[in-house]
Amino acid sequence: MSAQPIIEALEQLIKLHQGFNKLASKKKNIIIEGDTDALTALLIDEQKYVKAISQTEIKRQEAVQTFLKHQKNATLNQVIEVAQLEEAEILQRLQIELLEEVTQLKEQNEFNQQLLVQSLQFVNLSLDVLRPQDRSYNYGNEQAPKPSISMFDSKA
Repeated sequence: MSAQPIIEALEQLIKLHQGFNKLASKKKNIIIEGDTDALTALLIDEQKYVKAISQTEIKRQEAVQTFLKHQKNATLNQVIEVAQLEEAEILQRLQIELLEEVTQLKEQNEFNQQLLVQSLQFVNLSLDVLRPQDRSYNYGNEQAPKPSISMFDSKA
């Protein structure tokens, strides 16, 4: 049996992850610029990539199960062990390539997350500066409000 469907699925996953990495790079610039409209449009594009990656991953898993005769929870390393030498070399190269793309995407996402946290901190700081505060900056004891004296005796 040939591992060609698995190879095709891995190649497709690599292409999708490369496109996803390009979006993550664009996202970095958009976050730095603070363009919320562009960020919203980019998030919609990201959802399309996530859906395509999920569907391709399902196809890859099905191809692996078919190749290994319905073995559950099969790994790519198990496929490489069983595949013919030429296909095993291709699978190993694709595995490394996909791992590099996923690692790069993870790093870009972590960096973008840090940028977002810093942006939120800046917004909160700006709001704190603009918001009036009720603190007294005088030295000494703060004077408590004096109880009001009523003209009527409420105990009567």
